[in-house]
Amino acid sequence: MMSEQFLVCPACSARNRVPAARLQQAPKCGKCKAELTPASVLELDGPALDRLLVNESLPLVLDFWAPWCGPCKMMAPIFEAAAGELAGRLRLAKLNTEEHQQAAARFGIRSIPTLIVFKNGKEIARQSGALPAGQLNQWLRQFY
Repeated sequence: MMSEQFLVCPACSARNRVPAARLQQAPKCGKCKAELTPASVLELDGPALDRLLVNESLPLVLDFWAPWCGPCKMMAPIFEAAAGELAGRLRLAKLNTEEHQQAAARFGIRSIPTLIVFKNGKEIARQSGALPAGQLNQWLRQFY
């Protein structure tokens, strides 16, 4: 693992350098003092996604979803629980495909929910369809 990671602050979008050993210790933003690795899913729009892809070195797991999607609703609490368990190892975020259609189209989202894992701004894995907790955790384990 690298000796340091770069994290984008979810509150102010500042880029922070964090020693890898401190990732699990709830590091704070140097600019606004917000928690850099909150134990919750981030809600992203297109510009926020772009900032993470360009500036963050922690793997990003992005859930493309929509409010009308039954499987998306079923998976939401499972995804939220995983965010809590994996804070500091993976960044879990959601993008509403109804509100941010351009971002969804850019990644060729054809069905939802779709999870895409990004590392250093590049897509490294994709999974379509809702996953139960055990399967989701097993799938995510390979990325940290």
